[in-house]
Amino acid sequence: MTTQTMTSSAVMNGAKISGLQILTLVLCFLVVAADGFDVAAAGYVAPLLKREWMLSGAQMGPIFGAGLFGLTVGGFFFGPLADRIGRRRVIVVSMLLFALGSVACGFADSVNSLVTLRFLTGLGLGGAMPAALTLSSEFAPERNRALLVTLMFCGFTLGLAFGGGIAALLIPRFGWQGVFFFGGAVPLVLAPIVWLLLPESLRFMAGKPKYEKEARAVLRRLTGRDDVKLEVALPEARGEAAGARSGIVATLFNDHYRVGTLLLWLTFFCTLWVYYQISSWLPTVITDSGIAVTEAATIGAMMPIGGTIGSLINARLMDRYNPFFVLTCSYVVAAVSIVMIGAAIPHPGWLYAAVFCTGLGLSGAQTGANVLVSGFYTTAARATGVSWALAVGRIGSIVGSMTGGLLLAAVASRQTAFLVFAVPAVIAGCAMLVTGRLYKEGK
Repeated sequence: MTTQTMTSSAVMNGAKISGLQILTLVLCFLVVAADGFDVAAAGYVAPLLKREWMLSGAQMGPIFGAGLFGLTVGGFFFGPLADRIGRRRVIVVSMLLFALGSVACGFADSVNSLVTLRFLTGLGLGGAMPAALTLSSEFAPERNRALLVTLMFCGFTLGLAFGGGIAALLIPRFGWQGVFFFGGAVPLVLAPIVWLLLPESLRFMAGKPKYEKEARAVLRRLTGRDDVKLEVALPEARGEAAGARSGIVATLFNDHYRVGTLLLWLTFFCTLWVYYQISSWLPTVITDSGIAVTEAATIGAMMPIGGTIGSLINARLMDRYNPFFVLTCSYVVAAVSIVMIGAAIPHPGWLYAAVFCTGLGLSGAQTGANVLVSGFYTTAARATGVSWALAVGRIGSIVGSMTGGLLLAAVASRQTAFLVFAVPAVIAGCAMLVTGRLYKEGK
């Protein structure tokens, strides 16, 4: 029997997408859906906690902040770990951590204990999503990678969206504790399924003797053949060698990646800064202008709806054209739309359109940036690059949620406030444009 050698790219880019590739994307979809539900769990139970524990708004702040802080720390920790022990293992470990943390939150009896447990839950959440993004990117064929990874990432959005409905069903029967118990039970059930069925990345295993047997098993599942041997492509081999010599973290700051890393970090920081600034304070601005609370909620819902549509549009365009320039255009749409929100507040009809277009541009750009960064770095540092970019973005989200109220109080008018709110979107767009110019020839 003649043995055929194939690179991981050749296997993934076959004429027809394999069943294992589809299974990988579906399992990662479920992982990030569970992730999305747990990220928002504290928000679902906040009104009950506030009433039952007689908490002030200031006392509620650390409960929300602890989860975001845990997400940030988890991203910085689990990224390099996924580049050392594999994406699949980190996904399972992270799921178990945030599952156990969520269940433990259901037994919390004080603010301090809940803050501690939300931080631990956030640690796990900070590792699962970046590893799932990385693995999905490495299993998706290049011809439609952006679209497939974006569809996978929609699991996170659905976890957020449907979480409110699930919480509404659970709270009357089980109280606020039921939301945390459900948020922990789902990943606990899912973790062994993921361990048994989810394959490890061929790109990660290529050229590593200790993963040779596992790589052959994955190749067999992908091709249905026993006579295929995994070959390490020359560019990838150079990247792995460079990563081994300089270290995983140092790869992000070597001569080739240093500027790109800093520009992408600036993009993620500014994007999540303005996103959380607007999503946190837009309902207050709308209701203060005299619009009813119920209509304000409907207007606010236009942002995630627009974001979902924008993500899919960007994905199709990124598979056809230069992804950096596609996302630059998305940030232009976002910046213009944010400015228009300030002008449209007295006119509800136009306000619906402005908020929808803000989500279209801003959320669409953020999802596209997640996809872009998952293919930006060499395999040796890819999970670290994804995780750390998201972690820097989380820092931006904390800054955005904290500074929105200060800005609104400091400026003379709402129109001026939203003009200033648009500045981070402009900065993110400029950073993306410069990155595209510098890396237009690829890695």
